[in-house]
Amino acid sequence: MSKRGYAASKKLLTGLIGAPIAHSASPAMHERAAEALGLRGHYQLIEVAGADAAELRLMLEGVRRLGFAGVNVTYPYKEAVVPLLDALAPGAASMGAVNTVVVRDGRLTGHNTDTTGFARAVAPLLAPSGNAVAVIGAGGVGKAIAFALASLKVADIRIFDSEPARAEKLASLLARQSGARVAGSVEDALDGATGLVNGTPVGMLPSRDMPVPAALLRPDLWVADAVYSPLITPLLAAAREKSARIMTGRELAIYQAADAFELFTGLVPSTEVMGEAFDAAMAARSAAYQAA
Repeated sequence: MSKRGYAASKKLLTGLIGAPIAHSASPAMHERAAEALGLRGHYQLIEVAGADAAELRLMLEGVRRLGFAGVNVTYPYKEAVVPLLDALAPGAASMGAVNTVVVRDGRLTGHNTDTTGFARAVAPLLAPSGNAVAVIGAGGVGKAIAFALASLKVADIRIFDSEPARAEKLASLLARQSGARVAGSVEDALDGATGLVNGTPVGMLPSRDMPVPAALLRPDLWVADAVYSPLITPLLAAAREKSARIMTGRELAIYQAADAFELFTGLVPSTEVMGEAFDAAMAARSAAYQAA
């Protein structure tokens, strides 16, 4: 739909497919951004655990037919939806992972704003003199993170995944863009690294685990986590105790949401407004968690 169409209708229906997603701050960010632009937005959480291809196809068909401008897609379906879409934007096609599906003229097109969002978020941490970054996880989020680092000209990307075949596939996808390689262990990935990014759901509530042993963290290492529930994950808390610079999942969450909103509507949302909505949602969630 065009900008003119949204201005006339004042209605915007979007949503999120994934599981678990009750913790998501996306409804607050998207609905507040819509309100600030004079739209009446509703962001629907579509939580279905363990969906197979047939069930995902049915959900996407509903998105196509029920008036959605589009949906976001999160764990564990970012790769599973790819063959079910009508088209892929170049970035999503190159990595084989989608976090944003736009509906236009009855067609579903997949995009990946995790990549653009993470690139915007991590850029201030990168050193102009060179970077060696360990990426933990080669699933949907890990792919987006690795591609974002490659787009920022990080030449030494070390990829570790508990399933080596996934890490090998991602490294091969990046071969033309960067010096990505598969790390045989977390220790190998962090040996001489300047940065570390967790691209797995490890540490997301209710999990209190860490994807990397605290003993491997160092003061000269920056550490970023894609998880934002909680905002300070066990990994980030341990990194902060080692005096390492940290980046929470806040910036990634805001920037990927802003880029997705623009794809859905053709309108540029305020990242400040979305950030305020994110912070309010997280504060409310923290209070509820402490009261439980």
